[in-house]
Amino acid sequence: MGRDLAEQFPTAADLFRQADEILGCKLSEITWSGPLEELTKTSNCQPALFVHGLACLSILRELAGDFSVGGAAGLSLGEMTAHAAAETFDFASGLKLVQKRGELMDEACAATNGAMAAMIGAAENDVRRLAADEDVDIANINAPGQIVISGERAKVEAAVGVAKEYGIRRATMLNVAGAYHSRLMESAYQKLGHTLLEVEMQLPQFPVVSNVTGEEVKTLPEIRRTLKEQVTSTVRWADCMQRLVDLGCDFFIELGPGGVLAGLLKRTVADVDVVSVSDDESARAVASRISASI
Repeated sequence: MGRDLAEQFPTAADLFRQADEILGCKLSEITWSGPLEELTKTSNCQPALFVHGLACLSILRELAGDFSVGGAAGLSLGEMTAHAAAETFDFASGLKLVQKRGELMDEACAATNGAMAAMIGAAENDVRRLAADEDVDIANINAPGQIVISGERAKVEAAVGVAKEYGIRRATMLNVAGAYHSRLMESAYQKLGHTLLEVEMQLPQFPVVSNVTGEEVKTLPEIRRTLKEQVTSTVRWADCMQRLVDLGCDFFIELGPGGVLAGLLKRTVADVDVVSVSDDESARAVASRISASI
């Protein structure tokens, strides 16, 4: 992930080099070469995704110039990337914050026995009834018909077992380390709040929409509060996407591997124009589109 970007673009290579120096470890080697079990640790994966996303943005800026941005959002960890892109905090501060967030979430996972499951083909009200009855939390509302629950493993497994009784077409356990965006992340929530108070911030240069509220954040206290609350609260991703559309955004660029968010957006807003940037080829293609439209 990101190796070809660093090989082709000095701006991307410099971000990975800075990350290695800031964190005091070879994040670049883990990001580019694995092993997979190291990369997928929350404390490594979150910084790797943060750097990769900003590297993609730096390349678009290099190739297409200083294009305007109508707004940004990021799912879970990606909200930190969105704030860094909007210059709410600088790269070094954001990276350290992301690393701390990952470490705290790893600690919370180790101290609990949590799990998550995807509810596919389900109405939100039906999933909420299921969650209330089985004592689990709504972790993500990703798109119409795709909602994720989170909580104690036994309770999540029980919820999966009875999901069809609530009109849910399919329920699938997710391969994750713990119960993210649930009450089981309470220890991370408390400790991250203290860390956020120490991060120097300014108001973002363009609107950044919060996972917690589905609205753009407008004050520094609100930014700190929502980034703290995010680790235990529902990620209202569908609302975030709709808010960006309401703000006038009509061309969306996903920065990062996989193209998953682009797919979720298309399920939320059917006729949206969305592209994904994750490697050299996609970066050049998207940059050409941006340049042609300016």
